[in-house]
Amino acid sequence: MDKHILFVCVFFIVNVFQAQSRTFTEEDCPVCVLTIDKFSKTLEGELKPKNIEEQFKKYCLSTKIDKEKRLCYYLGGLEDSATGILSEVSKPLSWSMPALKICERLKKMDAQVCDIKFDKEIDWKTVNLKKMKVKDLKKILDNWGEICDGCLEKTDYIKRVEELKPSYVKEEL
Repeated sequence: MDKHILFVCVFFIVNVFQAQSRTFTEEDCPVCVLTIDKFSKTLEGELKPKNIEEQFKKYCLSTKIDKEKRLCYYLGGLEDSATGILSEVSKPLSWSMPALKICERLKKMDAQVCDIKFDKEIDWKTVNLKKMKVKDLKKILDNWGEICDGCLEKTDYIKRVEELKPSYVKEEL
C-alpha cells in the first residue's frame, strides 16, 4: 500500500515539474509582446506608472493596426474599453520588466490578451487574387491605408490591388 502512495506522489510531482518547465515564448502571445515592446521604446525613461498609462492611451489612439487596437481595448487603453488592467502594464514597465514577462503575467489575468494573433503574410508570388474573397481584398487595401472609390464588383477591387501592389509589395530577386 505504501508503495502505491509513493508512486502516486512521484507521478504527481513529475507532472507538476513538466508543466512548469514549459517556458512562455513570444509565439504564445505575439501581439501583446510586440506591441508592449514597441510602446516601451517610446517611453524615453519615463518611470511614473500614471504617466506611462497616459502615454499608452495616446499610443492606442494613434495606432492604425487593428490587432493592436484590440489589445488596447482588452487592457483598458481605449475610452470604450470594458475593463481596465492598464496598471498591470504600467507598473512593470516602470520597473523595466521585459514585454515577454509582462504579457505572461497578463495572460494569467486575462487569457484573451494572448488569443490575438497577427494575420498571416500573403505570399505575393503565388497568390491568386481572383480566388480571394472581396472581404480579404478590402482588408489588403485597408492595411495599406488605401480606399477603392467606385468599386462595386470583385474585379474592381482586384484591379485596385494590382495597381497599388508595386507601391506596397517589395519583390525580391
